[in-house]
Formats: sequence, C-alpha cells, structure tokens
Amino acid sequence: MTQLLDTPSESKAAPTTPAERTAHRRAFLEWIAVHSLGIAAALFFTLPFLFVLLTSLMSDSQALSRDLVPHTWEWDNYRRVLDTPGFLTWWRNTLFYAVLGTALTVISSIPVAYALAKFRFRGRNLALMLVISMMMLPPQVIIIPMYLFWAKQLDLSGTLWPLIIPMAFGDAFSIFLLRQFLTTIPDEYLDAAKVDGCGDLRTLLKVVLPMARPGIAAAALFQFFYAWNDYFGPQIYASENPGAWTLSYGLESFKGAHHTDWNLTMAATVLVMAPVILVFFFAQKAFVEGVTLTGVKG
Repeated sequence: MTQLLDTPSESKAAPTTPAERTAHRRAFLEWIAVHSLGIAAALFFTLPFLFVLLTSLMSDSQALSRDLVPHTWEWDNYRRVLDTPGFLTWWRNTLFYAVLGTALTVISSIPVAYALAKFRFRGRNLALMLVISMMMLPPQVIIIPMYLFWAKQLDLSGTLWPLIIPMAFGDAFSIFLLRQFLTTIPDEYLDAAKVDGCGDLRTLLKVVLPMARPGIAAAALFQFFYAWNDYFGPQIYASENPGAWTLSYGLESFKGAHHTDWNLTMAATVLVMAPVILVFFFAQKAFVEGVTLTGVKG
C-alpha cells in the first residue's frame, strides 16, 4: 500500500531552491498523468459508494436536498434499519441462501469440471459445448416451466428451496471456470498419484483439490456474490411469503415502505453491501489468483 502511494512529494526531501521546486512540480504532474486512468477508475467506483454512505448518515429532510455532506451525523439511522420488522429475517435468509447455495454449487461442480478437464471419453467436447450453451441461456427463458414444476408439482412456492436445490446439480459457469483452472494442473501429478495406487476419487481429493484452491475460491466467490445479490429468483418464488424474503428483495419493499426516507434506504443499502465488500476484501488474493490462472479476464 505504501508503494502505491509513494508519490514524488513523499519519496524525496522538501525542495529548497526554485529549480528544485520546479522539478518537483514537474515530477508530481508526470506522476498524475501516468496514473490518471487509475485515479479516474478509482473515483468512478468509489464516489457512488461514498454518496450512499454519506446519504445514509443524513436526516430525513437533508437527504432530499443537494447537500453532499451531513450537517449532523445520524448514526441512529442504522439502528432504525435494524429495528425494521423483518430486516434481520431477510438477513438470515440471504446468508442461508448464499452459504448453502455456494457450498452445494462448488461440491457438485468440481467432479464435473475434473472429468471435463482430465478424462478422455467420447462426447467430452459435446458435453463442454452443452455447458457453455447453458451459460448463454437466460434464466428468464425457462422460468415458466421451472416455476410450474417447483410451485405446482412440488408445492415449494413461498420458500427459497427452488433456488437452492438446483445448485446441488452444478452450475454451468462454475463448471467452466473450474475446468479452465484444472487444465493448468500438469497431468504428471495425476499420473504419479495413480502410480502410488490412488484411484480417480482419491487423486481428486488428495492431489487436485489442494492444488486447485485458488480456482475453487474464485468459483465460490462468484457464486456467493450471485446468491447474495439475487433479486430475480426470490421475486419469483418467495414474493408471497415475507418470511422467506432475501435482502435484495426486501430492500425494494423497504424503499416502498418508507417512501421519501432515502436516508434509511441508503443505510439499508450499506448494510446489504457491507458483507460482500468484507468477503472480497479478505479473499481478494485467492480470487484474483484464481481468475487469472483460469484465463477469465474482465
């Protein structure tokens, strides 16, 4: 972090002569020019979050004004949000959906990705094409037959189980991401394990999984972020039961319930974003490494 902030003004002693001051200003302007794109990108992503944070600490009347900085810091807004009926229930539902769904997705996707990456069998390329095709299929295309199956046949409407149970059968994007990572593991490691008497399952558990931790972390984080922010699924299956709402869907009703209380809406938004930001902050090293090694960029 200190290296990123090591500008010319900090790396050298304060200039004393006019020539040194001129050189110092020139070096500082060159530093700004070189890092201008990075500074612009940082501001582009940071300023909206800063606006939400500052608005969440304003009073009801000031939140509708043009003021950007709170006159008084209303930290009580967060307590009022937490005291909103149902908010903590939405939080538990979201955590349950995201954690269980992520675990089921990763556990079910790893064997499929391993087979597509390391096994040689007839139809392997066709199976990979089907996985990629599923990635291109919008969920809205199949939502009607899926809803009829889960809601009418299995009577699971008003719950999150229609969203969680399918994750136990793998996810196309997670399979593809893990497959791309597993192809980077040399086959010599697998051959050595088989020479030592390991079967395919033991090779996967003892050799492949320890080496694939960055890829697994990346797939798990992608799935966790998707489940945590999912709005479409809970809207379809859980809208009729407020006890099964998630934060993303409950946040929409929160705004409707308070109408012009944008300070409370922004406070609720901060509470929704905070866990995702913390998870990424602590897992960003494994996440970036996993995405880089799989060749998935952007």
